[in-house]
Amino acid sequence: MITDCHVHIDPIELFKPQALELMKRKRANFDEIAEYCRSPKAFLGYLDRCGVDRAALINYVAPEVIGFTAEVNQFVADYVKHDPKRLIACGSLHPRHTTNILADVEQILRLGIRMIKIHPPHQLLFPNDYLKGVKELEIIYRAAEANGIPVMFHTGTSIFPGARNKYGDPIYVDDVAVDFPRLKILLAHGGRPLWMDTAFFLIRCHANVYLDISGIPPKSLLKYFPRLDEIAHKTLFGTDWPGPGVPDVKQNLEEFKALPLREEIREQILSKTAASIWPE
Repeated sequence: MITDCHVHIDPIELFKPQALELMKRKRANFDEIAEYCRSPKAFLGYLDRCGVDRAALINYVAPEVIGFTAEVNQFVADYVKHDPKRLIACGSLHPRHTTNILADVEQILRLGIRMIKIHPPHQLLFPNDYLKGVKELEIIYRAAEANGIPVMFHTGTSIFPGARNKYGDPIYVDDVAVDFPRLKILLAHGGRPLWMDTAFFLIRCHANVYLDISGIPPKSLLKYFPRLDEIAHKTLFGTDWPGPGVPDVKQNLEEFKALPLREEIREQILSKTAASIWPE
């Protein structure tokens, strides 16, 4: 069962004008993308045509840069109801945009969110800011750890207007991995393109840290991670579609399958690692 662990199905109406303009400029088929964001049935048809069985739908709270508010949580929870076996809800919490973090955490659990996304360059924070008094982050991590919900961190750069790329260095996730050892952590994009070595180190160093290869052109994957087979058991296939630079899920999948990897490694990354995180 092939899983794309990183697809952006988001409420289009919440995009800030600058972010929406970037999306439209980078995608000639933007109207098609908008239809998928409105229609789970249409999106599932697209997944079928691409040969993908399941997809994690990435949503996160980042009003300053992208425009997304906490409304994304209800949006994705409602969206995946169309087929909860194939669609995995990823929601978010933001320390600066909560008046009651405990109530917000309870809502995340009540909605059935199956992964929490932290996007440092868009949320304008470091993953370890709980060490500097941002208590809300610690509460988020502890709740996720206690309830078996993985946390995905964006690592690497972002080209969206207003993003602050200093926050994208995955080294700041090291503290999180140490302080919350039972929390499953996904490093989205593997620190691309500046911090791939750091990401690889963290994945090998910490039992609870995983690699999400989305946003990395498959043809460049083995250049960035030449020892990928060593961490295949903790690596997940993902595309970051329809993000800028990711033309098509099917093309991405076919290019990954064409890499000179052993069949068991390919199957592990495409299916087995995700199945261990989100059992069917």
